[in-house]
This record gives sequence, C-alpha cells and structure tokens, in this order.
Amino acid sequence: MLTPNAQSVELFNNLSICVLMPTYRNAKFLNSVINDILNYTNNLIVVNDGSPDNTAQILNEYNNRITVLTHPKNMGKGVALMTGFRHAQQKGFKYAITIDSDSQHHPSDLPKFTAEIAQYPGSLVVGARSFEGKEINQSSSFANKFSNFWFTVHTLHHLKDTQTGFRLYPVNKIAKMHIFSSKYETELEMLVRCAWSGVDIRSVDIDVLYPPKEERVSSFRPTRDFTRISILNTFFTFAAIFYGYPSMLVHYIAKKIKS
Repeated sequence: MLTPNAQSVELFNNLSICVLMPTYRNAKFLNSVINDILNYTNNLIVVNDGSPDNTAQILNEYNNRITVLTHPKNMGKGVALMTGFRHAQQKGFKYAITIDSDSQHHPSDLPKFTAEIAQYPGSLVVGARSFEGKEINQSSSFANKFSNFWFTVHTLHHLKDTQTGFRLYPVNKIAKMHIFSSKYETELEMLVRCAWSGVDIRSVDIDVLYPPKEERVSSFRPTRDFTRISILNTFFTFAAIFYGYPSMLVHYIAKKIKS
C-alpha cells in the first residue's frame, strides 16, 4: 500500500483540496497516474465516464482509498467534471484540482497549485504547459492559440494556456453553475464564466508529457470538437458585450471599494 507524504496530506486537508480526475478509455495509464497522485493526497475523486475497457476493474483495486463515481454510459468530459464537482461540494471541499487520466499531466506539479492557492485564496489556478521540445501536431498548437485569443476577447484577460485540463477550481463557484456544454468545450465555458464572475484567475507553469503518436489515446475529435468550441466562442462574443464586460466592471468596482 502506498503511503503519501504526511506533510502533503496535511496541506491538502488544511486547504480543503481534492483531486478530480475524469477518465474514459485510459485504462493503460490509470494505475500509474493514480499511484502518483496518492503520493500527495488520498482526496482523489475519479469519474469513470462509461469506459468500455477494464477501467472499472482497475478502480476496484483501490477499494476505499479513493472515491469512484460511475456514469453507466459515456456522457462527455464536461458532464463528468460536473459530476465530480458536485460530489466534491457535498463532501465539503473548497477546491478541486482537475487532472487528465492519460498521463500527460505530472502529479509532481500538484504542489505548485497548493502553493498558489495558499497565497491567493479563492482563485482559479490554470496550469500553463511548456511545449518547448515537445512533439505536438499543428492542429493542437493552432487550437491553443485560437482559444487563447478568444479568451482574451471575451474576458480582457490573457492566459498562456486556456486548453489545459490541469487546473484548480473553487468548488462552490463551479458546482452551482448551470453548464450549457458537455464535452471538451466545458473547460473553456467554466474559465470564461469564472472571469465574468470576478474570480481571480492565475497561472502556474507545468510540465507535460506527449507519448509517441501511436501510444496516444484521445477522445478529442478535431473537426467535431473544434466546431463545438467555435460555436461556443461565437455565443460568448455576443454574451460578453451584453453581460460579461458589465459584470466584470461591477466586480472590479466592488473589489476596489473593499480594498
């Protein structure tokens, strides 16, 4: 049985942080990712989003060490995240660090998020991936730049990486949202709506692993999902004018008055 670092466990508990990991068809990576997370905390919520492989059997091996939530059929990453956030809220967690189950994210970067939220309570902390020396396809690179540009248009804020799934969210802010999307675009929706709600959004640099192309398992469908993201961006462009910008101005003035 793995024994997590006692100091890290205490920090996660004191800050009321859990780790939330949705998973779909990533059974080959699960043991490694879960074991690495358990080096830092036992507050792990895994949402099995209807995986057709042996994900359920692998998760059963951890018995009561982690929390497992299961969708009978695949609902999409966005729905899986919301299932996890609402469970985290019910359990009284203040923050949830989301991490992908495909081994691209390094659990060794978890302390960067805990350090940031300890210094800036109430923030949403986004991992900023370094692509230097990494083998990524041109469509992924373009999609990230495209998303970063539109995030700035919609929120007047700049982030280096708006597409990473490695983030720390304030649970109560997210769990009460009525999310319109259900797939990968949900992470963009949550980011934009938190900015409109006056949530302080910060970045921490993280590493990322891109396995060889033949070993990668991804449910992202470039044409379909890019279309969905484009539709959401179109909606946000109009919503920003009539709601987003005025809302951010109100929150900005309120913060100035308090300070």
